[in-house]
Amino acid sequence: MGQGTAAIRTLADLARLAGVSTGTVSRALSNKTTVNPVTGDRIRALAAAYAFHPNQMASRLRKGCTGVVGVVVPLGHEHSQRLSDPFFMALLGHLADELTARGYEVMLSRVIPDSDDWLDRIVGSGMLDGVLLVGQSDQFDTIERVAAQYRPLVAWGEHRPGQRHCAIGVDNRSGGRLAGEALIRRGRRNLAFLGECRTPELAARYAGLCDAAASAGLALPLQLDTHLATAAMSSQIAAHLDHLSHAIDGVAAASDVIAMQLLRLLADRNIAVPDTVSVTGFDDLPLSEQTVPRLTTIRQDIVRGASLMVATLIARMSGHDEPTDRLIPLLIERDSA
Repeated sequence: MGQGTAAIRTLADLARLAGVSTGTVSRALSNKTTVNPVTGDRIRALAAAYAFHPNQMASRLRKGCTGVVGVVVPLGHEHSQRLSDPFFMALLGHLADELTARGYEVMLSRVIPDSDDWLDRIVGSGMLDGVLLVGQSDQFDTIERVAAQYRPLVAWGEHRPGQRHCAIGVDNRSGGRLAGEALIRRGRRNLAFLGECRTPELAARYAGLCDAAASAGLALPLQLDTHLATAAMSSQIAAHLDHLSHAIDGVAAASDVIAMQLLRLLADRNIAVPDTVSVTGFDDLPLSEQTVPRLTTIRQDIVRGASLMVATLIARMSGHDEPTDRLIPLLIERDSA
């Protein structure tokens, strides 16, 4: 391309240069056999000479799709939580693997809901073929409302009776009960739950712990609000220990990350785990095998969950009303309880 030659930016630019219609250019660049071979070769040679590449997004939009799936992490309940959180990293990685293997591109968003229409703006942007929500946060009602009109939407999270939106996730209440039963088998009688209950998933985990306590004739476990954001988590757990460590002998943490922070703080105070206090986590992240002592936890199968989310979303994008699916939690017994 000589100095001063105009850049070729669009199909129309290339069509004018080649002296043909934009439709002929589009078909030639797509190697359609309906274009005369000589004309097709000339158009492709011009495109190469001018380093022209068609706008793939525009092409997809003309066909009524974008080839892009939005993966959205709503954080109305915890504004300071980051995508670098180990649970998010694990699930997001598997979702991206599943989507790219099926030919989709991923648009990732961390959203602090600033109004009731935050999700309407995402699904109505025209940029996405479907949306995966990583968690329901404290936005359950908003997700329900949008799902009534927007089919290709799948959330990772909890399922409630009568729920409209499609959710894939572990049976959190059963998982919480498994954690409680593991603590009780250890002889623990004064139980506590480390985690807030403003999200459906964590509220269900606490409810399951309460189920286990009630079945054993124990008092209602303490529920101790604990940030999911690691920056604030440690000081909050330390404050709980300052006031209540003498009154607790079994702790079900709402997540593995919370449990790991608790193990470190107990070690700093020379409180033996599991001899004095038993601890369980929730998630079974790879790091849970590296703690000292190794963490007893509740496994939610993140790999299978990510695969189910993507398969369900693609089915819904095709017009099928795929239902909610629940994963079965599994107690992974190690050394902390």
